[in-house]
Amino acid sequence: MSQLLLEIFSEEIPARMQQGAARDLERMASDRLKAAGLTWDALTTYAGPRRLTLVIDGLPAATPDRNEELKGPKTSAPAQALEGFLRKTGLTQDQLVERDGVWFAEISSKGRATTEVVAESVDDIIRHFPWPKSMRWGTGTLRWVRPIKRILALFDGAVIPFEVDGIQSGDVTEGHRFMGAGQPFAVKDFADYRQKLERNFVLLDAADRKLRILEGAKAVCAAKGLALVDDDGLLDEVSGLAEWPTPILGDMDPQFLALPPEVVQLSMKVHQKYFAVREPGKEGLAPHFVVVANVEATDGGAALAAGNAKVLSARLSDAEFFWTEDQKVGFDAWNARLKDVTFHAKLGTLAERVDRIAALAREIAPLVGADPAQAEQAARLSKADLASGMVGEFPELQGIMGGYYARLAGQPDAVADAIRDHYKPQGPGDTVPTAPVTVAVAMAEKLDTLVGFFAIDEKPTGSKDPYALRRAALGVIRLVLENGVRMPLRPVLSNPMMAWLFQLDNKFTSAFGANLASGGFEVATSRLVTSPGAKWVLGYQQATDVGPEEIDARLMFIAQNSTSVWLGAHYSRSGDMPFERPDWLVAGNNRAVNDLLAFFADRLTVLLRDQGQRHDLVAAVFALGDDDLVRIVRQVEALAAFLATDDGANLLAGYKRAAQLLKAEEKKGPLPEGAVATGLPNQPAEEVALANAATAAAAAVDAALEAEDFAAAMTALAALRGPVDAFFTAVMVNSDVAEERENRLKLLVQVRGVMNRVADFGQIAG
Repeated sequence: MSQLLLEIFSEEIPARMQQGAARDLERMASDRLKAAGLTWDALTTYAGPRRLTLVIDGLPAATPDRNEELKGPKTSAPAQALEGFLRKTGLTQDQLVERDGVWFAEISSKGRATTEVVAESVDDIIRHFPWPKSMRWGTGTLRWVRPIKRILALFDGAVIPFEVDGIQSGDVTEGHRFMGAGQPFAVKDFADYRQKLERNFVLLDAADRKLRILEGAKAVCAAKGLALVDDDGLLDEVSGLAEWPTPILGDMDPQFLALPPEVVQLSMKVHQKYFAVREPGKEGLAPHFVVVANVEATDGGAALAAGNAKVLSARLSDAEFFWTEDQKVGFDAWNARLKDVTFHAKLGTLAERVDRIAALAREIAPLVGADPAQAEQAARLSKADLASGMVGEFPELQGIMGGYYARLAGQPDAVADAIRDHYKPQGPGDTVPTAPVTVAVAMAEKLDTLVGFFAIDEKPTGSKDPYALRRAALGVIRLVLENGVRMPLRPVLSNPMMAWLFQLDNKFTSAFGANLASGGFEVATSRLVTSPGAKWVLGYQQATDVGPEEIDARLMFIAQNSTSVWLGAHYSRSGDMPFERPDWLVAGNNRAVNDLLAFFADRLTVLLRDQGQRHDLVAAVFALGDDDLVRIVRQVEALAAFLATDDGANLLAGYKRAAQLLKAEEKKGPLPEGAVATGLPNQPAEEVALANAATAAAAAVDAALEAEDFAAAMTALAALRGPVDAFFTAVMVNSDVAEERENRLKLLVQVRGVMNRVADFGQIAG
């Protein structure tokens, strides 16, 4: 077994693209080599500022010989089918084998040299590499993220000869641009390659570069009694900027510490790629920074530190200007500007969005223990900083700057904190607010997003989620669960959804009706029907003496040239529509809210699955129609614990058997209803015992569910395990006596009903 070493050496690769490129190289190489029939022991890729590297250990010298049998058409098939099969296999009819009236092709092929396969694969990989952005250079046609300078390709220490767009493969690479030996050097295998690169001041592995940055930065800080402010995102980025990273401590003008620390740190990070520094045991930042150079300076980095300090001062002076000017403007002026900022063409302006969030926050506030007036006030100020100069320069500071400006304006701490944190949580790793006012505003902000986009049918599809609705739903779920908020979702979603559908209907009626009038039509009163999916039905009256074809043409022209609130139309020539406004509004609202609740169920399933819960248990509990997330999660946890016991597993098996019998009977007709008899002649004791156990379990389950004691509900179900097992062992359900059969079916219906009060056991795997 041999080793393959491949390096594609180019000009500087943007840091943000490097790790993705390493993954793409691994995927593309694996796919192509596997397709050729090759296997290996280990495959590793590396990415750095100027090179992508691939090393594969344990490759065979050649692909295996192949003996393949392909099944063809029947011997009685039309001639065209046989001709197509022959073209596919490259054989003639006399080379086929006939067995049981079917043609078979036996194809044998000799293995190919691995070097030949690799050469073809590398050429294909380079020509089809999925860079987010690429370029051409010189007179060639090849595209790459930056001009390729060299291709190193070795197999078992020997060069694999090939060329890509005039670039010849070889065994030569280069070290550090400034600190290296100054000349390219040859390598013989991966160990030699890595060793010589380090000798020439290149760390191949991004993990090694990160470690060098982190240890060096902490060391230069510790030498001055300081501590590094951790920033994993910046560490990832900087590790892709330098082949031989060397942290240097620089000094910052202390006057800039009067700025909010987030402003200073973000200005360092975004514009200069500097790490912030703090004094141990103290809040805020220290007047220093750490810059990561790509060289080891002879003066210890003094000149580099001084130069970078000047650049940082210029950047922070800009931030200081925005900070000062913003305080002269204030919230009223910012909120006024939001009237001219479109949130979404179909969902109005940011000012209208703020009004909706404020109303919803006031409604949610009592449910989370917040003051309604403070929740509404915080919501009305929550988006104002989007019009500020600082957030215009640093969009990442939205909310944060609003919190600072609110405190300076004399707003209560609860309001300022809510403005600062109302976007949280923004991802699975983000912290969840716990302050009641913040929870109310954060929840209202996310619910408005979800309700609005579901109202206009902009739901996530597949992997596409352009408006981050999955993240918004997960944010609501985490706010509810981690704060223990007892808030049924349906009523909270229903009111704003109803308002949205009504508002969209009015906007559409007004805009489309005006265009119809200009086209010679009159809209019949209250004939516009809205439904989820943003589909519209329009009844109209013909006001001009024209034919049906011209009516259709005019309507389509008007529809296509209507205002931005146009969402698509299905129209009817009938002036009589089957709906009145209240009916369609309620029906449309219910459908849209049900869609949104199903979306929450899906997101909750994902969250709980990540925490180790089974997805089918979430579906089984959600099927009961409950919309209290806290209660649902507690019920899922209790159900999981119950099914992990012998009683739970065996009772589930009994349920499945009962459900299967009932399903078969339902195909014949309606199942019998009514009370189960316990005094029939010759009635088996096991049947009576199960009837009594089911009645007792029903009462116990109802009481436990009312008290939300789900462990007790499961204990009540566990009491059914023995009687169910005994019943199926001793009793034949499909008795020849009609009265007995009917009574036993009633009993199974009763048992199924008792269990389904806790969860829909039919949705549980097992």
